[in-house]
Amino acid sequence: GLSELRARRDELNGRIQAEEAERGRLQARIATLSRRLSDTSESLAGLRSTRAHIDRTIAEMDLASGEILDNSQTLLDVLKKEMRDLGKIIDP
Repeated sequence: GLSELRARRDELNGRIQAEEAERGRLQARIATLSRRLSDTSESLAGLRSTRAHIDRTIAEMDLASGEILDNSQTLLDVLKKEMRDLGKIIDP
């Protein structure tokens, strides 16, 4: 019985060592993945910030473009009126 227990203990020691080695590999992989996750999160934050800045710039440009179009149309309307008025003065 004693030799059976020693054999069983040796078998368990082998399994324990194998599990400890696997645990070490997994912990190293977790550390690597954690670093990659952190780097990716930082990169993503920067990309989102850049996108938000571009979105704001586009919105500002759209607004300015609309204002330019409105002002141009107003200017055209004023010029047309002035031309009609001048035409009335020249050709009564």
